Amino acid sequence: MIIFSDILATLPTIEQIEKLELYDGDTLVDTIENRPGKAGSVAVYNALAQEFGSLNRAAAVKGLILYAEHTADAQANPGKHPNIDRLFAIISDQSELRIETIVHP
Repeated sequence: MIIFSDILATLPTIEQIEKLELYDGDTLVDTIENRPGKAGSVAVYNALAQEFGSLNRAAAVKGLILYAEHTADAQANPGKHPNIDRLFAIISDQSELRIETIVHP
């Protein structure tokens, strides 16, 4: 079984990223800072942005695969993993978010 930590090792580096900003149109809806406890989500969302250009349904499906064992935990415990919950919501309502990458100055 592939686990999240193994997947993280295959994703593009995020050392230069300070945070990701998520937009619904022109409205900022969330920020994910590159810090302990959130760096994995920054890596996943950054990889999805690079591959898909935005956080759309196809990106969300791939994101759930990348989160590996955390996806089942998020499904069993809504609210525990908000960045995974967001992917479920995008799949459910067919929404799309733009991801802006903010790099360290």
